[in-house]
Amino acid sequence: MSANSYQFTAPLWKWKSDSAWHFVTLPFEQADEIDERTAHVQRGFGSVKVRVTVGRTTWTTSVFPASGEESYILPVKAAVRKAEGIGEGDPVTVVLELVDV
Repeated sequence: MSANSYQFTAPLWKWKSDSAWHFVTLPFEQADEIDERTAHVQRGFGSVKVRVTVGRTTWTTSVFPASGEESYILPVKAAVRKAEGIGEGDPVTVVLELVDV
């Protein structure tokens, strides 16, 4: 892993509404460090561009600040959930790399 990479395991959760959106919340310590390191490159809504690997699947997306959580949330698209056989409540091991740092 590079100096711009983070690895963690956290549960997959579904957005409160009837939507199909699923997320993983980053650990607070890593979220704080990412926030400090990316202040100069954050995009709309404070999002940060990242490259993510879950299992054998890698994709580029953004993490978003989670209001009230003091962390970032990572969207996990349906294609990734299907390819990796993960569902709501499952622990997900994530390797997250900052793209614009």
